[in-house]
Amino acid sequence: MAEEKLLWRGTPSHLVNLPWTVLWLLLFWLVIPLFILLWQWLVIRNTVNELTSERLKLRRGVLNKHLDEVELYRVRDYQLEQPFFLRIFGLGNILLQTSDRTHPNLRLRAIRNGEQIYEQLRAAVEDCRSRK
Repeated sequence: MAEEKLLWRGTPSHLVNLPWTVLWLLLFWLVIPLFILLWQWLVIRNTVNELTSERLKLRRGVLNKHLDEVELYRVRDYQLEQPFFLRIFGLGNILLQTSDRTHPNLRLRAIRNGEQIYEQLRAAVEDCRSRK
């Protein structure tokens, strides 16, 4: 059996924090929005998505860490979503429908080079299915 290889590793863009940043700029004289902005930055910073030849790993959490995995052969459908605002910055969302009980729907938010990662994911899913 072939060894599992890392195909892609990435994090969401900090652009998803833009609403919090705008809120902080409007309420800069308060201390609370600064902590909210810092927390949101930490959440994005501690979110890592890994695509291997066998599975998709989702690591997240600031204080408590969570590792979720979805076997690629369980992915039933995938979509690439590129809203206008994300497309301006070369980002996209990848939506996955799986037969996994714990994660029937997955969303990889604000992924750089979303179309390229989408194609890489699609090829990895088809390759994993053919090996199974």
